[in-house]
Amino acid sequence: MIRSIRRFGALAIAGVVAAALSTVLGTGTAIAEDNNDPIIASKKLLADPMAPDGSKLVSGTVDGRNLTLRVHSTAMDKNITVKVQRPNDASQPRPVLYLLNGAGGGTDMATWWHNTDIGDFLATKDVNVVMPVGGAWAYYTDWKQDDPVLGRNKWKTFLLDELPPLIDPALNTNGASAIAANSMTATAVLQLAIAKPGFYQAVAGYSGCAQIADPIGKRFTKLVVETYGGGDVKNMYGDDDDPAWAANDPVINAEGLRGTRLFISDGSGLPGPHDHIGDPTMLNPTQMGLANQMIVGGVIEAAVNYCTHNLQNRLNDLSIPATFDFQPTGTHSWGYWQDAFYASWPTLAAGLGLPA
Repeated sequence: MIRSIRRFGALAIAGVVAAALSTVLGTGTAIAEDNNDPIIASKKLLADPMAPDGSKLVSGTVDGRNLTLRVHSTAMDKNITVKVQRPNDASQPRPVLYLLNGAGGGTDMATWWHNTDIGDFLATKDVNVVMPVGGAWAYYTDWKQDDPVLGRNKWKTFLLDELPPLIDPALNTNGASAIAANSMTATAVLQLAIAKPGFYQAVAGYSGCAQIADPIGKRFTKLVVETYGGGDVKNMYGDDDDPAWAANDPVINAEGLRGTRLFISDGSGLPGPHDHIGDPTMLNPTQMGLANQMIVGGVIEAAVNYCTHNLQNRLNDLSIPATFDFQPTGTHSWGYWQDAFYASWPTLAAGLGLPA
């Protein structure tokens, strides 16, 4: 069961195998010329920028329309892998969809690209899909201090202050951006939007627990960070009475979501159409795997459903509009996240200035 939980949510593009370059995309795998994409045609990024804190692009590889960048994060003092899928038509500036990993951080095979077909769908859209790899079990937030197991985590700084100043000029984006994530990081995308209001024009979260400061939210956070990740939440937000918990709780701080297009979804935890061995999204299509998905995945989804209703109530109290998609069935598993992504696309596309 733990193996299945560890595979919940994450992102990566499999098969990007071009050789490392001495300069950013200076040389690499031979590819066909594509005059609609100056990066692919020239095998070079359009800029070699540096973020205000010194973070920079270190290297990159190219494989067709897929790029693999190595980005040095000054805040974390390490290089981060960032996967990119270029727009269908990159002949003019296009927006960015930041598509985040779940609990595994994209370091395992439980990824959007491996477990769903949305990569093919997004390949038909005029959007840069940007997918950082790393941050397993860390909630993509800024931790108070380094953790002996999970290391140094300053993901909020990386995603808001270090990566965008590099991505926008290097890929010639038009400045519009949206963010989406499932499971653990469906919490993080709300935290990020609140931390920098207006930075994302749209946010989508699938099966996340928005509240973290109440006893149930803390218990869920500790399940992810400590039970499955082996870390210590005291290094993240401190003791249970530390004000950092409330300061990072999206339900408490929901006012910061005003003006952002929001799509939030959950299942009920009851078995649904994707809970059978023949479903192509199943991680482990065996009787044991099915039992794990229905029992463990059902309990987790029921818990996050409770959290999400509390978020809905809070936004209603604040008169902040949002689209909530509560399904009558569905476990904490990939088939339902694939469905939720497609349901959220009109919201994301509206924020990105794209047709639905």
